[in-house]
Amino acid sequence: MTDDSGWTNPEQPRRDLPPAPPPGPDPRFGHGKPGVIPLRPLSVGEILDGSVTTMRRHPALVFGVSAVVAVISAALSLGANYLFLRNTPLPQPPGPAASQQEAMNYLSDVLRQTSTSLGVAAVILVITQTFLTGFMTVVAGKAVLGRPVTLREALGELWPRFLPLLGVTIVYTIIVAVASIFFIIPGIWLYVLFGLAAPALVLERGGIGTSLRRSRLLVQGMWWRVFGVMLLTTIASGIISFVIQIPFNLQTGIGSGGAELAGQSIGTQLLSALGTVIADTVVTPFVAGATVLLYIDQRMRKEGMDIQLARAAAE
Repeated sequence: MTDDSGWTNPEQPRRDLPPAPPPGPDPRFGHGKPGVIPLRPLSVGEILDGSVTTMRRHPALVFGVSAVVAVISAALSLGANYLFLRNTPLPQPPGPAASQQEAMNYLSDVLRQTSTSLGVAAVILVITQTFLTGFMTVVAGKAVLGRPVTLREALGELWPRFLPLLGVTIVYTIIVAVASIFFIIPGIWLYVLFGLAAPALVLERGGIGTSLRRSRLLVQGMWWRVFGVMLLTTIASGIISFVIQIPFNLQTGIGSGGAELAGQSIGTQLLSALGTVIADTVVTPFVAGATVLLYIDQRMRKEGMDIQLARAAAE
């Protein structure tokens, strides 16, 4: 973010900030709360509530951008699948008398088509979710300090950091995926250890390696607490997403056979995509906001960032 926002790396302390406020509630901030969270170490409930409050204070900005990103992601995924399936015949299942080689060829064809479809969807998801995560990081950073933010300002601060942010997302995903292949526990451990790299990169304006190292330092010694907050956020977002998509899943589950199946499959896909868009519009900003506030909470606990933020908010 910009230099006057208070998000400095502790290795590069600022020297132009006003004196720290006296201990105790600061009347300028309404008992130490200039923005969506109090400037002190947070409880789990305050982290989740702060994410929701950020969305409520900037509804048009957050939900508008989130909806656009979700629609683009769903449209690209549907379009890619349509083009792929249109140009690639579906493998025909072997009959009862098929040889073992024919059965293996069928399974190989199904696996290849599924992998290609999932690969395209994964690429689209990584790019769109990385953008939205970076955007929410900027918005949440402003909201913590109680400062207004416009679409142009948020995009202006995100854009120079988007490619490094995409890079750290890809590296983070590869690290976790490779660790998970060998055994699931190392994958979970690394997922939490480097889970704060994205907000560190955007707010501290560091590089890929620096952001991964910063996340490791912030999580180190408090892994279980960070894991618990991330797990609770995931469970809450999963429940919200499931509830939102229930009506759409009920509708897509009503099908028919015969000649109408091909005609209804496109409508079913569109209806399912609509449910996914609505769920992502709500859930993704919530998860991104909670991750940013978790990062800020770790810095306040381990680096005394609450004093630095109070100084920045008082400017």
